Amino acid sequence: MTQRMLHKAAELAQKVGHVFVATADTAGTPHVAAAARLTVGARGRAVVEAWFCPGTVVNLDRNKHVALVVWDAAADNGYQLVGHVEKVDELAVLDGYTPQVERGKPLPQVERRLTVRVKSVLVFTRAPHTDQAADSARTGRGAAQ
Repeated sequence: MTQRMLHKAAELAQKVGHVFVATADTAGTPHVAAAARLTVGARGRAVVEAWFCPGTVVNLDRNKHVALVVWDAAADNGYQLVGHVEKVDELAVLDGYTPQVERGKPLPQVERRLTVRVKSVLVFTRAPHTDQAADSARTGRGAAQ
């Protein structure tokens, strides 16, 4: 995994406007959430911020493993960043009640930042592929490590 591939994933996330955050509970039940963007942190870290739903938060309390997926469906080009969450920061908390906003479904009450230590960056596509590292697959250097 290279820092260059993390930057490519962040650039693609900026272009497409979303990042999928896949978690699982201790029994292996998956859950997928969405965030608007991905930024690159220091030393192989990826950072996502969102008003994550309770399912994501509960899963991460019990199982730190995560996959972040950035995908341009039209071009069928993307990345899957596999790693574990090192840190969860609370950024904002809803303060008060606004009937116009909170009418209907309950909303997440806390905006959070996830800092993920990325172990590998894989190709993500509908096309036939193997689980090769994105830099290897795109340059023909062989399988992921």
